[in-house]
Amino acid sequence: MTNSHEVRHDPFAGLPLLIPIPQAAKLLGISRAAAYRFASSGDLPTKRLGRRIYVVSAKLREFLDLEDRAA
Repeated sequence: MTNSHEVRHDPFAGLPLLIPIPQAAKLLGISRAAAYRFASSGDLPTKRLGRRIYVVSAKLREFLDLEDRAA
């Protein structure tokens, strides 16, 4: 049970709409290689802009929720 005065830090608050895969890896606590594997398999929500691939930050929570349920 959390105290109503206790403030939890939300690492996803204030993120831009799209973030580079290495930044997403840091937020998720996984390696860059793992993040690129998740992105290429379609498990990590991505968007391509030109030649670069970004993670859709609004969908990171959904990704974590799915991973939690699978564990």
